[in-house]
Amino acid sequence: MTQNTDAKADGEIPDWEKRFRAPRVSLPEWAEDAPDRSLYISNVTGTFELYAWDRATDEHRQATDRPNGTTDGTLSPDGEEIWWFDDTDGDEFGVWKRQPFKGGEDEVAVPGLGPSFPAGLAIGRDGTAVVGRSTDEDGTTIHLARPGKEPAEIYRHRESAGVGGLSHDGTLLVIEHTEHGDAMHSALRVVRPDDGSTVAELDDSEGGTKELGLTVLGFAPGAGDQRLLIAHQRRGRWEPVVWEPLTGTTTDLAIDLPGDVSADWYPDGEALLIAHSHQARSDLWRYEIATGTLSRIETPPGSVSDATARPVPGSRAGGTEGTAVEYLWSSAAQPPRVRSADGTVVLDPPGMQAPPSVPVEDAWVEGPGGTIHALVQKPAGEGPFPTVFDVHGGPTWHDSDAFAGQPAAWVDHGFAVVRVNYRGSTGYGREWTDALKHRVGLIELEDIAAVREWAVSSGLADPERLVLGGGSWGGYLTLLGMGTQPDAWALGLAAVPVADYVTAYHDEMEALKSLDRTLLGGSPEEVPERFEASSPITYVDRVRAPVYISAGVNDPRCPIRQVENYVRRLEERGVPHEVYRYDAGHGSLVVEERIKQLRLEIDFALRHLPAREDRQGRGRAPE
Repeated sequence: MTQNTDAKADGEIPDWEKRFRAPRVSLPEWAEDAPDRSLYISNVTGTFELYAWDRATDEHRQATDRPNGTTDGTLSPDGEEIWWFDDTDGDEFGVWKRQPFKGGEDEVAVPGLGPSFPAGLAIGRDGTAVVGRSTDEDGTTIHLARPGKEPAEIYRHRESAGVGGLSHDGTLLVIEHTEHGDAMHSALRVVRPDDGSTVAELDDSEGGTKELGLTVLGFAPGAGDQRLLIAHQRRGRWEPVVWEPLTGTTTDLAIDLPGDVSADWYPDGEALLIAHSHQARSDLWRYEIATGTLSRIETPPGSVSDATARPVPGSRAGGTEGTAVEYLWSSAAQPPRVRSADGTVVLDPPGMQAPPSVPVEDAWVEGPGGTIHALVQKPAGEGPFPTVFDVHGGPTWHDSDAFAGQPAAWVDHGFAVVRVNYRGSTGYGREWTDALKHRVGLIELEDIAAVREWAVSSGLADPERLVLGGGSWGGYLTLLGMGTQPDAWALGLAAVPVADYVTAYHDEMEALKSLDRTLLGGSPEEVPERFEASSPITYVDRVRAPVYISAGVNDPRCPIRQVENYVRRLEERGVPHEVYRYDAGHGSLVVEERIKQLRLEIDFALRHLPAREDRQGRGRAPE
């Protein structure tokens, strides 16, 4: 290979580690009625935590400090309080706490509500809180907590649901639910918070008979304005529409852009900030509701992962002059920055800057279900390279032209990296996302196989040194691929995977049980043959290549017991494998832990990949 970044003569930290250690920040959230008060996430201490930022004084304060980090938090509308979710070591099971924005003691935000998995939160201007909870015993419940009163349950259902949001005046609450049994396509119900009585319903799935979903984007920001911005899939992609629940009318928006479209309100409620995603890139637009005018907001090529239109206190209210469009941007080559549409950097954390990486190239490959989009990064020099197929999680997610430390680290070590947006991925239309149902895992692997064949035939990838890896759903596909495609892969790297689907189903959080029933057409008792066909442990006796597995002992999504079942089978057969167990949940928020896990994966690959013969026939170890 071209270089070994772990052995620099000057003893510096290698670039791949710098990308993880470099301080970074999320897009700051601002309080609706106090936009100079913001909340953001940063790893500046080495652990991802919540930070309060008073923009009027430019004072920054660390708001949370826990051994395994904190990322789930929000501000009250008046900016006086920070609400954050307190779980135990990453198990995602806990209660909401709150503290004053300027600092002070934490307290349980809603006494009387026991621990649960979170299912949404909305905070009203009068201090009312609407809290969504999910437990194995009760399914989803939603509770109304008025100041000084005991919380009252206003919604309950066995299927997954969540709090969508409160109207500006607090008189309307929207709930996203899957009472029809299709966890991939939600319906909406608007209710009166005081008693949960229904005001309006919208269900594009027609009781679960059509694969069409809805999602909440937000109530209009003005007093007395009860319009609700939602997104639908009626034309084969996600796109926004304005719904007025009190009258039942909807207003289609003339947004002629390819790909998926999302939106958020401008503060005056007269325009929308459009987030447009197409072919693994994204950009921003402004849409005038009254005229249907669409105008581009200039952003660099790459991906906008989050954006907001924030009122600027002291400027003229209304229109763009009183608004700052802020967004979090990156590309595969350039690290993330919080930018403003006026060209300035909004928030730049102090300290080390993340080194850049190489840009991504697009590959379009014909597969069994249509054209597959893959993103490729490769080191300097000529191939074929040892190649990592870095499979994304979700499965309803997609890889994009955005900065990611893990692929960049493999490139630094001389590997090419291929990321496949297989069927099941978002961003390529509703049919592409929904295609994996019932042949779960197997369809995704067909697409990965098609891209693998292209990578080898094109001269990019060395067929003897192909690595299949990923985390979460990507870890699941890794283990499934090691058993169903045993001759294709030199080794597998599976992080927090589903390994034994039946055991995972029985141990996982309730919302994921609903998703699995949707994906596979029922529970393990109802469709045992589908769970068997899609479970990695079914094929474990066919695994021959070395396997590395990492797992969080507190993981509620891919629980540890089912991983141990799979590992025991590997042990019984004497398959080369290593297992790393760490004291957290579905991944880690501690920077050094993330670096350690990736270092272990790289080391495993370098030790177990077969040697490459050079042109003179002498064996060469993997670089």
